[in-house]
Amino acid sequence: MELIELVKKHAPVTGEQLAEYLGVSRPTLRSDLSLLVMLGMLDAKPKVGYFLGNTFRASHEPLQRFNSMKVREVQGVPVNIPDSLSVHDAVITLFMENADTLLVVNEDKRFAGIVTPKDLLKITLGNAGAASIPVSMVMTRYPNIVTLAPDETVMDAIRKMSQHQVDCLPVLMPSADSSQNPVVAGWVSKSNLIALLSDIATARELGEPE
Repeated sequence: MELIELVKKHAPVTGEQLAEYLGVSRPTLRSDLSLLVMLGMLDAKPKVGYFLGNTFRASHEPLQRFNSMKVREVQGVPVNIPDSLSVHDAVITLFMENADTLLVVNEDKRFAGIVTPKDLLKITLGNAGAASIPVSMVMTRYPNIVTLAPDETVMDAIRKMSQHQVDCLPVLMPSADSSQNPVVAGWVSKSNLIALLSDIATARELGEPE
């Protein structure tokens, strides 16, 4: 990833300097840098700048591993709900499953959209009858959603999360019938990626094959 390579070469380096190297504005990089810090790829110190995170200080192994890994290798099992489920039951599912996002499927079990805590909060605030509304009325509908394919790389997932400022990306398998929505194959979340980085770093420290 170009940002990581720049930080490795120039660390410590400020966000302003990175933006200048890349020819973009500082706000454009803000979400990318925040995600990389969250994933442990970069560290940051106030008034000092960015430098490589613990995971990357010793070698390039994790970055090389990320470059070669496919989404299908790291995707998790999503929390799917039917589009007929009520907002009330969606809220309960969200907390029971400790999920950041719910994937919505239609009656054919195909991907229909996503519902986030923010979506549910918006509809319930000051709306006494919101609990009985179906999630199909509040979800973000496919295809207006950033998604992944199983053969995309983990770095593709990181870039999409960073560019679109999302915490979770559905992994979809296209349908042979173009009139049908795709099938949900899994999902990739920031939690997945953080756990993956931790596993890679631990394996390297112990001298074990990843």
